[in-house]
Amino acid sequence: MKKSTILSLLTASFFAAVVFSGCSKKTEELNVYSIIHEEETEALCKLFTEQTGIKVNYLRATTGELVNRVISEKNDPQADVLLGGGSSYHIQAANAGALEAYTPAVAENFPSFAKSSDGTWTGFCVLSLGIGINKQRYDQKFPDVPYPKSWEDLLNPAYKGEIVMTNPASSSTAYLFVQNQLQRLGTDEGWIYLTKLSQLVGQFPDSGSAPPKLVGTGEYAIGVAYIHALTKYKAQGFDIVTCSPAQTAGDVDCISVIKNARNPAAAKKFVDFILDKEAQELMTSIDFTVPVNPAANVIEGCTRIEDVDLIDYDSVKAASQKTEVLAKWSNIVK
Repeated sequence: MKKSTILSLLTASFFAAVVFSGCSKKTEELNVYSIIHEEETEALCKLFTEQTGIKVNYLRATTGELVNRVISEKNDPQADVLLGGGSSYHIQAANAGALEAYTPAVAENFPSFAKSSDGTWTGFCVLSLGIGINKQRYDQKFPDVPYPKSWEDLLNPAYKGEIVMTNPASSSTAYLFVQNQLQRLGTDEGWIYLTKLSQLVGQFPDSGSAPPKLVGTGEYAIGVAYIHALTKYKAQGFDIVTCSPAQTAGDVDCISVIKNARNPAAAKKFVDFILDKEAQELMTSIDFTVPVNPAANVIEGCTRIEDVDLIDYDSVKAASQKTEVLAKWSNIVK
């Protein structure tokens, strides 16, 4: 069965599924499309229900799948909130007229890169890319080769088949990586780099959570992923070495209210909740992400954004180029 068919079937039963019920308020419920991991989604929705009594139904899928669904459903939205995904994806949805402007008061002191000027999206955690290395597998395969520390180091021909990264067509992690190279190197040199690297990659899974897991379990020696996801597996005891290369792209995981949502009041309450200190700290405790809210504490061991050498990432440019870039990528990787 095709993935699109499976997702359609899941969506058909979306509203029939009661994922959580706390001290139920029958007049209020919330329907969420979630891009963040299942564990975080479940924990956050459960806490929201406990605090508000609002029943939450959610559908968890990849960035590309859910953003495309939000856009295609804009005349008859099936969810109230889009939770997760980089800023360029929310800009894409906003440009398609699928998002509602909402400026939460809690975000007044957030950094400018973490919120849109038109109020259609707000960042709730900071993301940056990194390289993960399975120490045991790497040392067996490449005993005389130093660990890669830069993006250029990944182009070593010896790594052929030993690198895993996600598919940019479905994953915001991988699309950020593609734009990272295009924006730091320039278009022509960036595509030369990406073409060379694509020939060395052994697998392009759809989910951004796959490379950290595949590197952690030793199925690949090297993975490209968000640094917080790699750090999470390292903290769980997997034999992973992490690296934040210079000239890395950083972005924010965002939350948006869907235009013409059936439950707009509940949707805005959920946005406020996600951006508040308690939910921010809950998420970083599970996923090692860096909260956007300056009042939230950061879990020990996570990579702080000030410790990463970031490029001046242009998320608006990334959003405007998406169709063109993904079409070119599909011609490279066949």
